[in-house]
Amino acid sequence: RSYNKTLMSIYAISDLHLSFKENKPMNIFGDNWTNHDEKIKTNWIENIKQDDIVILPGDFSWAMHLKDTDLDFEYLNSLPGKKILLKGNHDFWWETVTKMKSFLENLQISNIEFLNNTAILYENTIIIGTKGFDYTNQAEDDKLRKRELIRLKNSIDFAKENFDFNNCDKICAFHYPPITKNLVQANSTNEFIDLLTENGIKHCVYGHLHGASTQFAFNGTYKGIEFRLISCDFLNFKPVKLM
Repeated sequence: RSYNKTLMSIYAISDLHLSFKENKPMNIFGDNWTNHDEKIKTNWIENIKQDDIVILPGDFSWAMHLKDTDLDFEYLNSLPGKKILLKGNHDFWWETVTKMKSFLENLQISNIEFLNNTAILYENTIIIGTKGFDYTNQAEDDKLRKRELIRLKNSIDFAKENFDFNNCDKICAFHYPPITKNLVQANSTNEFIDLLTENGIKHCVYGHLHGASTQFAFNGTYKGIEFRLISCDFLNFKPVKLM
């Protein structure tokens, strides 16, 4: 999908953890999560216009099944802007893109898209991404890492085949952090970061980390890429403007 609007902006915020049909109060993770959906809505409406784009990299809803996400999607639909969703580790409701699009059509929702082995062009900016790999969890296996690497390559290849890749700005969105402070301090890298640098991608956003774990997050420029943690509690429930 390609959008052509003028003087509009791109925002990002992840890990909304909506639970309008699930009994999952987020304030067990801290008092700052009390009524967090209202905080997000207030900040969103104050900053985001109807033609802006908002990237949402994962953990959108606590629902276990797609049919139970209706109230969560209706909440998101009520907010201005066009939304781009990626899958997070808690998005068990996630189905094929065809099924999810059909579900939204039945709800008469048309301002939400899913990023899955594809890319989206907005003005002169290409948005790519995938869930990524949990480098902090040693139980994760090599098969998962390779699968997510293939999905990121698919997203990049889609952008190259459909858009003017070399002459566009590029934003890559992950759910899992592709980088940590320890990795930067060791002047190390990994296959995800290598893929970004090889393709001239200068901006990367990610989520997943909350509360005390955000101390391990890296926010800054490394290997020529600007990395930003955009978990909603880290952003104090206010979408951050990227461009």
